[in-house]
Amino acid sequence: MTTVALNSWEGKCVMITTIMASAMTFIDGTALNVVLPSLQKSLHATGASVFWILNAYMLVLASLILIGGSLGDKLGRKKVFMWGILIFIIGSGLCGLVTNVMQLIIFRIVQGIGGALMIPGSLSLISSSINEKERGKAIGTWSSVTTMVTLGGPILGGALGDAGLWRYIFFINIPIGLFALFFLNRYVKEIKDETSNRSLDIAGALSLAMGLALLTFGFLRAPAIGFYNWEIWTSLSTGLLLLFAFFFIEKKSMYPMMPLWLFKNMTFTGTNLLTFFLYAGLGGAMLFIGLNLVQVQGYSQLQSGLAFLPFTILMIMLARYAGTLSDKYGPRFFLIIGPTIAGIGLSLLSFVHQTQGPKDYWISFFPGILVFGFGMSITVAPLTATIMGSVSDRYSGTASGVNNAISRISSVFANAIFGALAVLLFTRHLKDNLTTLNLDERSKQEVMAQSVNLGNATAPKNLSFEMAALIQKQYHEGFIDSYVHVMLFSAILCFLGALMSLGFVKKNALKNIAS
Repeated sequence: MTTVALNSWEGKCVMITTIMASAMTFIDGTALNVVLPSLQKSLHATGASVFWILNAYMLVLASLILIGGSLGDKLGRKKVFMWGILIFIIGSGLCGLVTNVMQLIIFRIVQGIGGALMIPGSLSLISSSINEKERGKAIGTWSSVTTMVTLGGPILGGALGDAGLWRYIFFINIPIGLFALFFLNRYVKEIKDETSNRSLDIAGALSLAMGLALLTFGFLRAPAIGFYNWEIWTSLSTGLLLLFAFFFIEKKSMYPMMPLWLFKNMTFTGTNLLTFFLYAGLGGAMLFIGLNLVQVQGYSQLQSGLAFLPFTILMIMLARYAGTLSDKYGPRFFLIIGPTIAGIGLSLLSFVHQTQGPKDYWISFFPGILVFGFGMSITVAPLTATIMGSVSDRYSGTASGVNNAISRISSVFANAIFGALAVLLFTRHLKDNLTTLNLDERSKQEVMAQSVNLGNATAPKNLSFEMAALIQKQYHEGFIDSYVHVMLFSAILCFLGALMSLGFVKKNALKNIAS
């Protein structure tokens, strides 16, 4: 397969189109996290519903993204990429028109289908089109420029959320997607594996989707009815059985969507384990920091978006440079030290309790976000380049799909498990502290009923002003207790990611690429 130089006209066109298409998902994700408090209030969504809004997209994406990568290899990476963009922007438009939570969850599924076809195409186009010696630099450029393009995501999301216009977070994807489609159609050549004759692994996709959905349902439902309820155990055990079935299907299938033999390469295995732990920590941390800032610390949604700017600026400044250094010196050092620093940053954030709002930002959230951002910025490009470089070009689409699926699966687990943990800790805090307040049994039940809303919980209206203030204080303290635990667990996940690199990634990891 012929490759081109990064600075050639064709190379530049590949970079422009992949960056613009990828920017949609980045903007959608970063802005959505910021506007979740506004969305939750507007649609009267419970805390569990918020996690389902996130997980509906992630579940479908994780389940189908592997098929999306294989389809790109088989039918043409440009063609599948373009279909993914089209479906994604249709789903985005529908999300912007919803009137209730259930509709939003359904249309997030449509977005997930589009994303599953679109996301693998981005990196596989780069890996199969750009000269091998410049691939790390190209991926670093993709990482940094995509981040730069989406710099306004949290800020825009915050401004629109404060104005009650959160729906425009979805509408903004439409012009970006149309722009990417135009350039793809006009300037980018079709790239596909002419030797591919694989059929689609529908059985694998269904077992993975159903397994993840049942596990998510079990974890998010457990706080309401208890972990010992038969419904929870049935859901969790069936979900686990379906995931085991998925691996069995992949092992026996002639054309698996996740070829297990790829994991015989220790570099591929180690970097995907790193991806799982690192992105689980990232997903849980970013979600709870955003909710904490708005619902407990008193930030506006715009101020919440601005709070993440140090993270984004570091990604812009360092990602490409880290990719270049990784090409020159090898990725191992970056894949050990980067997640370790990110974990230290999340540990720092776990020490932040109740503050006096934005005026305390520089001595509360800023140091942790800065350290966390630095760790992530020196990890992302070397990690992606190492994964894509550990397989031959003909499997680049599949490798991209596997890695993206793993990052999304980790987010599904993080949202489900951290969501359940947060509600359990929040509920326990309320139970322990309500005994000290002079409330009748009915009022206590009304107070406890709000626990499903986490930081958005509000004191019952029939209480006196003084008692309502005390209850609201307990709600805030309960959420902060949950937040602290989530940050600590997220930090541990980052440290586990660093251990994966230490154990699996060798100094000369990319010297002998599997053919």
